[in-house]
Amino acid sequence: MSRDRYCSGAAAYTCEAELTAARRENISQNGAHPMLPTPSTPVHHEVRRAMVLGQSVQGRPIRAFEVGDPASPRKVLVVGCIHGNEPAGIAIADALALGRSPRGTDLWIVPDLNPDGVAAQTRQNADRVDLNRNFPWQWRPLGSPGNTFYSGRRPLSEPESRIAQRLVLRVRPQVSIWFHQQLDLVDESGGDVSVERRFASLVGLPLRRLTRYPGSATGWENHSLAGTTSFVVELPAGPVPPARVGVFTRAIRSLAASR
Repeated sequence: MSRDRYCSGAAAYTCEAELTAARRENISQNGAHPMLPTPSTPVHHEVRRAMVLGQSVQGRPIRAFEVGDPASPRKVLVVGCIHGNEPAGIAIADALALGRSPRGTDLWIVPDLNPDGVAAQTRQNADRVDLNRNFPWQWRPLGSPGNTFYSGRRPLSEPESRIAQRLVLRVRPQVSIWFHQQLDLVDESGGDVSVERRFASLVGLPLRRLTRYPGSATGWENHSLAGTTSFVVELPAGPVPPARVGVFTRAIRSLAASR
């Protein structure tokens, strides 16, 4: 498979088996059931599937889950991690993928957009690019390789940001949530502030407006998909306790069901 293609059909079910095996220990600890492929499920009913969207710079797979009704116009995207040294959202994304789907919603989940950065415990990807400065909206050159906010040689220079861009344009989510750390708040990111405020209330975090940086994922998404809302959730430092994982997953399902 080339690094920039989706897998589908039998390949998608192979990917799902790999994901299930990789998370078996976590699944057993949380008492959830592994996701099993259901090829005979009608298109307009609930599906639960996994796929590989492409590969990172170092060849690690970037995986996604789709949970819910693919025919529903109510689409929600959750990205657990874009900065490799801010991985706490992966646990929330994994729990979402293994849990029940919101009724009448097509929920897309990317637990880890930057697996090379997570492996190296670095903010940047393996090309030393800050992926959250590599999207096209208001992109400009920032720094040099290895600098904290290095934006890359050009917009979408990195396979990880191209994967995210293609997924967003394919799915066209009404709401997207991008997890970061360590500020412990919900960012007023430029979409519908009522959506951001409701989510902040559901998870018990303050709503604040942070600096809007050039080349950010949420900035590009809010500009490119008029009428949608993409926003940042800043988790606190360290891993998310299991009880708080539950708070976030319930809030995401509640928000998804209300759209």
